[in-house]
Amino acid sequence: MSVNYVASPPVSAELVIIGGGVVGAATAWHAARAGLKPLLIERRPALCTLTTPASTGAFRLQFDNKEELDLVRESVELFLNFAEVTGQTDYDVGIRQQGYLWVTTDERRAGHQRALVEEQHAWGLGDVELLAGDEVRARWPYVTPEVVQARFRAGDGFLDPKALTMGLVASSRASVVVGCAATGFEVTGRRLTGVKTSAGTVATEHAVIAAGPFSGVVALLAGVELPVTTVARHKVVMADLPAVPQYAPMTVDDDTGAHWRPALGGAYLLYTDPATPSSPPAEDVTPDAALAWALLDPSSPVSAARVAPFWKEVWDLGAAIWSMQSGFYTMSPDHRPLVGPTGIDGLYVNSGYSGHGIMASPAASRIGVDVLIGRIAPPDNPFRIDRAFEARARDVL
Repeated sequence: MSVNYVASPPVSAELVIIGGGVVGAATAWHAARAGLKPLLIERRPALCTLTTPASTGAFRLQFDNKEELDLVRESVELFLNFAEVTGQTDYDVGIRQQGYLWVTTDERRAGHQRALVEEQHAWGLGDVELLAGDEVRARWPYVTPEVVQARFRAGDGFLDPKALTMGLVASSRASVVVGCAATGFEVTGRRLTGVKTSAGTVATEHAVIAAGPFSGVVALLAGVELPVTTVARHKVVMADLPAVPQYAPMTVDDDTGAHWRPALGGAYLLYTDPATPSSPPAEDVTPDAALAWALLDPSSPVSAARVAPFWKEVWDLGAAIWSMQSGFYTMSPDHRPLVGPTGIDGLYVNSGYSGHGIMASPAASRIGVDVLIGRIAPPDNPFRIDRAFEARARDVL
């Protein structure tokens, strides 16, 4: 089952989806399952080429709140049964359930871990383990002796975000136009009547803005101001690195937030510095080499070597080749997605995943489509954009 590309947009469509990353793909898939015929437009020359492929490509149920846990649990059911549910076999999401391991060298953080695991068990996530330092090293010998405790869930893991995106689009049978930018909207009164594109206007009564970091920019074309900011994020890619144990889980330094996972015969390394300022979205995100130095140099306070000493050996040898992939987090005020109607009747948004788009958007997009077709009343949507935003400690990974 291949993607249904068309050369140009039709003169009219039942639903126009703006954005060809994982969020747009998930929206198209759920819309098709609900009986709609979506048109998906992407201004870049190909689908899934900006933020989605720069992601960690991972999923977990170890959240600090039940709302996100339940949301991602729904997505994970799709991931684990992808071929069967989507009815296509061209795209294999490559599930690897190697777990998420959060380690700490701090007794105070260990107390926080104990409290969190107790909460997770109460929320029905009973397979999260709390491990003493010696138990951690018995399973994962690469962990430093300074680690005093960890929490671990074996069912968490990794997937291929590009295959996820392309598989959802193919399964949706949406008409797809690439190289086609949304340039404006036609609005009569407060009702959407069309989407203007670089290839002509598409008459429609329904459209969803799922443009990732450009969602706010696109919404402004209709006079809608979304409560989002964009923050550049970067991933260090080190392929074919024998020192990295390929059996390892996502290994997270719970004290600093630095994390890495096996990939490409080597690893992806990441660190989401909460002090990074927001910046305007861009088509080409400038890589930040300082992040690579921070993760790789053992003298750095956020170095991967702090809890996994083999990374110091990699640094000392000095022969490993690394590169970077960069993208954006599209941040909402409470770090939860923005899904649902805007102030323009018929114009919807699906954005603001704050770094959790791969694992959360397949489920949240179902909620968005359910609101659009009237299956969920707007006040019952927990991710509506007019909700009261409550500040909370950010679960950064």
